[in-house]
Amino acid sequence: MNVLAQVVLTLVAATGLVLFLLAAIKGIRTYFKYRGKRLIVCPENRLPAAVEVDALRAGYADAKDSPHLQLHTCSRWPEMRACGQECLSQIEHSPEDCLVRTIVTRWYAGKVCAVCGKAIHEVDWLGHKPALLDPEGKTVYWDNIQTEKLPEVFSTHAPVCWDCHIAATLLREHPDLVTYRPWPPRT
Repeated sequence: MNVLAQVVLTLVAATGLVLFLLAAIKGIRTYFKYRGKRLIVCPENRLPAAVEVDALRAGYADAKDSPHLQLHTCSRWPEMRACGQECLSQIEHSPEDCLVRTIVTRWYAGKVCAVCGKAIHEVDWLGHKPALLDPEGKTVYWDNIQTEKLPEVFSTHAPVCWDCHIAATLLREHPDLVTYRPWPPRT
């Protein structure tokens, strides 16, 4: 094989590799854009529903330049499995705004703990997550609540910092191990 043919083959291979890498990067970005649980309004009954997009399929399709979204899970399935998935337009229009992480982060922003009054600055997704105080005075983590119920729960529950949630849980589950000293009244 002559030198010119080797140069042409090298250029073709390099171009193919660059195109493959660009498509792969595009697909990976799409995957990360659409992964995670989302809260949408079901077009059929106008109630909140928790959905997850098939992010892997969306990333693969976008890498091939044929973007296509499809639901992977929905809180209304299996009985509504055959729906037209019209809710996907909400996700396409605003993928970040319907992400549960975004909704929760925005709800806690600027709030203070209902027990101690300490500011809840930012949600720590890997460690000390804030909780909620229900009307009966029991604390619960927000992620132990069905996602589609979050809007309703956020309207009836108060924010609680991680420290107060842990203390309240310990007091509730092991009262024999706790010496209870209530917080002094706020002034």
